[in-house]
Amino acid sequence: MTKKALRLERIDRYRWRLPRHGGMRVDGIVYGDTTMAEDLRDDPSLEQLRNVAHLPGIVGVSLAMPDVHWGYGFPIGGVAATRLADGVVSPGGVGYDIN
Repeated sequence: MTKKALRLERIDRYRWRLPRHGGMRVDGIVYGDTTMAEDLRDDPSLEQLRNVAHLPGIVGVSLAMPDVHWGYGFPIGGVAATRLADGVVSPGGVGYDIN
């Protein structure tokens, strides 16, 4: 089964939206220029950004900074905030090297 590439929608010169779909609770936002957005088209870090947008208690958006690349859990360069009452703390978001 071939995996469908995730689509980014341009918001402005340096921001791109990964629209909410499926079980995503929020949109994903990627910071970067056009070249970077094109390079990310088939990159697994977008799938990780989408996965972060599914987290319980996530608020706002799931973010990817210009240095985004595939990580273990969260993408490297990924950012997310969750509510205290019903959110999570994910080792993939904090970094597995921090203990």
